[in-house]
Parts: sequence; C-alpha cells; structure tokens
Amino acid sequence: MGGRTALAAILNAQTDIIGHTLLTEQSYRQAPFITSYTRNRTSVDFAKARVLMDSQNVWPESDPDTASAEFRAIVVSTPAAAVVRAGEEDQPGRQAQIDAAKAKLELGPERLLLTAEAASDLHFEATENLRSTPHTVVAFLWDGAPVKVLLNGFNHLPDAIESTRAFNDFWNVWGDVAQRVYYDNWKLIGGIAYPTNRIEERNGVFWSSSQVLEANFNIALEDRAFAMDPAAAAKSAQPRSTAFDQTAHVELAPGVDLYQGGYNITVIRQDDGMLLLEAPGSPAFVKNVLAKLRADNPTLPIKAVLTSSDSWPHIGGVRQAVAENLPIYALDLNRPLLERLVSAPHLLQPDTLQATPQPARWRVISARTPIGSGANRIVVYPLRGAASERQYMVYFPEHRLLYASDTLVLDPDKHTLYDPELMHEVVQAVDREHLQVDTVYAMHNGPAPWGEVVQLVAAAAS
Repeated sequence: MGGRTALAAILNAQTDIIGHTLLTEQSYRQAPFITSYTRNRTSVDFAKARVLMDSQNVWPESDPDTASAEFRAIVVSTPAAAVVRAGEEDQPGRQAQIDAAKAKLELGPERLLLTAEAASDLHFEATENLRSTPHTVVAFLWDGAPVKVLLNGFNHLPDAIESTRAFNDFWNVWGDVAQRVYYDNWKLIGGIAYPTNRIEERNGVFWSSSQVLEANFNIALEDRAFAMDPAAAAKSAQPRSTAFDQTAHVELAPGVDLYQGGYNITVIRQDDGMLLLEAPGSPAFVKNVLAKLRADNPTLPIKAVLTSSDSWPHIGGVRQAVAENLPIYALDLNRPLLERLVSAPHLLQPDTLQATPQPARWRVISARTPIGSGANRIVVYPLRGAASERQYMVYFPEHRLLYASDTLVLDPDKHTLYDPELMHEVVQAVDREHLQVDTVYAMHNGPAPWGEVVQLVAAAAS
C-alpha cells in the first residue's frame, strides 16, 4: 500500500463518497431488496480519534415529494460517544454510530494493516482463494471479535476483511453476524495505494457498496466541526433500556390493553389465558414484558405470541418467545425468515435461547384464523397486498377493532398518511373479508377512527 511509514503518516483522511445500501430490514417483499442511497463527505481524524460524516440521504420508502424522502444527516462520533447534529443542536447518537467510528479508525484501509501489526495475537491461517486468486490470511482479535485479513498473493494488497460480530444496529437480532468487507478499485493517492470501492457483505447478503470519488490526506481540520454537546454525547454512551414501560397505556376495550412506545404491543386477555400481540425489539425486552405479565396475572397463563410482520421491529424478540416454549402465530411467508432467526448463533452475546435451546412452536397463518373465544376473541387475516404481503391484520369482532400491523402512521399535524398504499391495501382486505371496523391502530400508531383513515386513503388516491 506504500509502506508502513507512509500509512502511519496519515493523520487524517477526508473522502467524498457515493453509495447505496440494501434495506434488508425494511423491504416489503424481501429479496430483491429496496435500495437507499447516500452521498457523504467523511472526515476521519486518526490523530484525535474522531469522525465527522455529513451525508445527504435518499430514502425510497418515503412518500414522493416529502422532506423525509431526501434528508441531510450530520454525525460526529468517537469510539466512546456520538451525536447527531440538527441545526445548532446535538442529539444523542446511537451505539451503532459509536461502533462505526471505532471501525473506521482502526479497520479502515488507512489503519487496517497497522492495527493488525499491533495485535498481540496476530497469526497466519490457511491460505484461501478469493475470486479465484490465492490469498495469504492473517488473523487477530479486535474488540473481542475474530478478524481475518485476506492479502492478495500476487500484489499483497488487503483485498478483504472477514469478521464475526454482534452488531448494535438492526442486525443485532441475528446474533453472530458474518461480515466480509471487500476492497477494490485501487488508486494511487498521495503515494498510497488506496481502495476507492468498498463492498460490505453480511450473512451472505451484499448489503452495501460505496465508491470514493475524491480522497485527501492530512488536510486542515477545524476542531469546532468535531465538537459535541457533552450532555448529548454522554447520553449516547448509555446502554439502551430494555425495560417494559407501562406508562403510555391505552385500554382499547376491557381486557385489551395497548402499551405504546418505540414499538407498540397489545395484551389480550381471554377466558383461558393471555395473548401478546407482537414480540418487538429484542429478546431482553420481550423477556421483561412476559415476566411482568405473569407477575400481574398469576392465575392467567400466557397462551401465545403473535408476530404480524417480517420487519425486524416485529420479530426482534421472537427468540425469547421460543425460549419460553410459547406458541407463535406467524404468517406462512415469514416462517423461513423466522426459522433462520431462531437458529442463528448468539455466542458473542448469548440470549436465553442460546443458553437453553428449544424448538419453535409455530402456528402458521395462511388463511382466516380465529383465536380464542368470548368478548376478546380475535380473528387473524393475511393482508396479501403488494406492500403488505408479509403482514397480517388482527380483528376483534366484538369491539369492531382492527390491528393493522405495520401499515398505519398518521401525521397529526398535516393529517396525512405515511405511505397511503399500505392503508389502501388494509382497506381492500377489510372489504374483502366483509369486516365492520370502528377503530384501527398499528405498531406505530395509537387508535384512530376507521372512517377518518378511509377518507385519508381516498384523498391520497384522488
């Protein structure tokens, strides 16, 4: 790449990058995935261990002609903290942004070989072929994760990095994730052979690709651009809570309780036990929910868990339901994904299912499915729309109440729908099944009058 001395002399790097990411967590119909796009200017200060990323992002799932479809994001991060800058105000960043800063500073192309050289356990492993080319392999532990560097046997450039990591973004639900980063399109920049193309693969999916359009080393950086509000920075480093917050509680009907938060859950009390509608977020959160339900209802067993969608907020805690030997009502199209989720290894951050393996007890939804009896009986219906193909709705006949999975998000200020196509498909399904609905709610929206939502759908279609 130019020699150890030349690499060590890189005190900072500024790059102009264009790239795309596959929305593996949000694509309505799985692969082939919807793609998001970004253009960013990234400044990595190796001397002071800090990163500044100013990006312009295009989010294709947003409605056309809305501010959310294209937005700017400025993130300042270090291996210990991160903030997201909105105007003059800093908001606490996420652990994933802290992790990304550490990776850029230590495993990016400028520092990868120096980090490997400094590892006390650096060793050779068996030679591997990559793209039909023999590669020397060196390996070491980084931040507790095994890392391998594949060095091209002909030109000795680092063509790829492999690791197994537990990520702190939505990939966390998949436990020990196999990551491979490919470096390519090498250019001579400032005497350094520098890879301008980066492709990241996770669990066998080519997840993201980025291309450096311009790179400069050792430029003048302004300290004030990297400054972080201390309170926001401190909050970003705090562990994310998995507590079950019951303060935002709405009684939808006697024995039907909605708990609102980042992800809404519903507790349905029937004569012979309770149903938990959605197992969102993480196994730790669902573990706390189930423990609280048992403590508050010692004579009423938990009968089953319902997971209505394939997106990660809905399935993040399914492993805990499996670990507690609870039946799980899942859509037929989602079972292969859920099977992979349940069997995914979690050795780096063991959860209950990793510690005490259990077989899953699937209750597959492929058509109209009644569950329970009495005033709080429910009926589950697959939606089967183009955007809602992998979701089902839950109907409470006695209350004329409908749970619409991940389809309903109302903007209370503009009185508009996020992605009206989703609710259009719900309206179609309600008509198809001849349901009488007075109130509708969803994973990210509290109860709303059905008639008003239907009017918004009609207005969006006009």
